[in-house]
Amino acid sequence: MVSSESRWEKRQRIRAHLMDLVEETEAGRPLPGERQLCETLAVSRPTLRSVMDDLVRDGLLLREHGRGVFVARTKVAQRLGQGPASVSGAGPGLSVGGVDGDWTSRTVEFTGTAAGPRIGRRLGTAPVERVLRITRLRLVDGDPMCVETLHVPAALVPGLAPRDLETDSFYRLLGSRYGILLTRASQLIEPTVVDEAEADLLGVPVHTPALLFERAARDADGRVVEFTRSVYRGDRYRILTELSLAPEADGGRVLGGSWSAASHVPGADTLVLDPYWNDRG
Repeated sequence: MVSSESRWEKRQRIRAHLMDLVEETEAGRPLPGERQLCETLAVSRPTLRSVMDDLVRDGLLLREHGRGVFVARTKVAQRLGQGPASVSGAGPGLSVGGVDGDWTSRTVEFTGTAAGPRIGRRLGTAPVERVLRITRLRLVDGDPMCVETLHVPAALVPGLAPRDLETDSFYRLLGSRYGILLTRASQLIEPTVVDEAEADLLGVPVHTPALLFERAARDADGRVVEFTRSVYRGDRYRILTELSLAPEADGGRVLGGSWSAASHVPGADTLVLDPYWNDRG
């Protein structure tokens, strides 16, 4: 190794070696011990641990006290792209290109309450109007992935029960049971951290990094049907987007989505579809 190697170059070399090990090692299997890695890479243990800590924060490695460092499970990937609508009643523009894993749901709260000023503004209703506040824990292959809180005007979904949202897609229920066709949605995504309640449901430490989705969906008449706040584990969830780079007038777009550099609609560049749209629940 060149003696003039800078600190940055050393860290990049260690990271590249560890990333190769992650690629080659089955999820759940341990990496070689720190002593062996230090000898192989000719680096100190504190330097090695610092780079490993970065990969632990990125969700690629899992450190277990007294046992070692293991390759973490693959992140769940949401792919955005063109494809037929997968939700009855959701309309052709509300399909999702594909989401990894087997998604299931568990209803943890199902409450009727007044909308209040904040939710009333998002639903376009009076603060005193009754809404259902429904919190679901979304799981992928049995692992907690997302805490999702849905608000919907109670008058739109008479007879809706907690079990319904564990056995069927909410959007499919809107179409098949209530005859509500969803045609548009606006959705914002931003980084956040989980609070104490979310951490307890997801099985992660408080203030773990996460992705926050906030979405309002409208029917064919422009009426807001639901407002949903979803918090996804940052260590297990990622979004893959396919972009058209052809020299077109709009300067680029998301294939099957709504991003456009030429769009004049506020928030149009943040419309992203998540597993809530599809028929997995």
